[in-house]
Amino acid sequence: MKTLTSSLEDYLEAIYILKKGKGFTRVSSIAKFLKVKMPSVNSALKILAKKGLIIHENYGYIVLTEKGKREAKKIYSRHIILKRFFKDVLGVSEKKAEIDACKIEHHISKESLKKLLNYIEKIIKNGSIPS
Repeated sequence: MKTLTSSLEDYLEAIYILKKGKGFTRVSSIAKFLKVKMPSVNSALKILAKKGLIIHENYGYIVLTEKGKREAKKIYSRHIILKRFFKDVLGVSEKKAEIDACKIEHHISKESLKKLLNYIEKIIKNGSIPS
């Protein structure tokens, strides 16, 4: 489903992360998490709801639909894989690894991500960088 912009993917991922942490998600939590204004969050939520990815009633909790949950998990997984690579394999600082993973997660192809994950797994299994 590449009908989401990078920004909408960030909102979906934020909902997923906040729900995992707190058990629920609200507009104010998303705004704080993403460091954006609440009207921006509301605009994004309307689009995500139209796409069938969330359910949100005004002033209520935001709930991921099954379709939304699947998509959010994919986005979050890409982020974690990339961050892990930058931090654990390349030795990039935690902060930079987070920033770089967030930028790249929206643009990496499935093929490249799969190969990167296989590469990381080889490194972990062998305890060293394969040649």
